[in-house]
Parts: sequence; structure tokens; C-alpha cells
Amino acid sequence: MTSTETTQDEPRYVRLKIELIAEITDEGALKAAALKQVTEDEYLDDDERAQSVDAIEVDPSGSLAHFIDPVALLGDVPGVELASATWESAQTEFDPENEGWDEYVVDESAE
Repeated sequence: MTSTETTQDEPRYVRLKIELIAEITDEGALKAAALKQVTEDEYLDDDERAQSVDAIEVDPSGSLAHFIDPVALLGDVPGVELASATWESAQTEFDPENEGWDEYVVDESAE
């Protein structure tokens, strides 16, 4: 067996990198929805809730992060269980008309 082969009983982990660029078209609606979600989230303790509210107040990209659900991405995939997930959101420059823009180029320095 080579180093890349596994037996049926061995766990196998795969790192998926997904990059999305979202355009915020109504910052007020996004902020209100994120605040509502944070307020109703039964799994947040008071400190986490306060930090989340602060992040939403400071930057709309912080609002968007509250709607990302990695469990939903893999929930219906047979034979797969989510082992770990992290994500972040940040404002970015985006110009699809610019010939230098290539959505398939990964910026390794950002990792």
C-alpha cells in the first residue's frame, strides 16, 4: 500500500477551501438580520453574544459571518462527517472587469 492509499477503516480527512465574494446591497437589512440571529442564538453565552454584537456594529462583513453554516454544506453528503470548521469574513477589493482579477488564483500569503 502506498502512502496515499487508506484502508476502509482508516479515517480520511480532506481540507476544502471555499472563497465567496458577496456584494452587500442593503447594509441595514443585513445588520438587523444578524443582530436578530445573535439575539436568538441559544448557544451563545453572554460574552460571545456581546462580542458578536460589537463585530456587527463595526463592520458589515462581521454581520455576514453569522449566516455561514458549514454543517449545512456537508449535512446531506453521505459518508462524510464535519470534523472541524473555521471561517472569517473581511472586506475585499473586487473588480471582475479588471483583467488582472482571477478568481482561481489563490493568495498563499493570506494563509
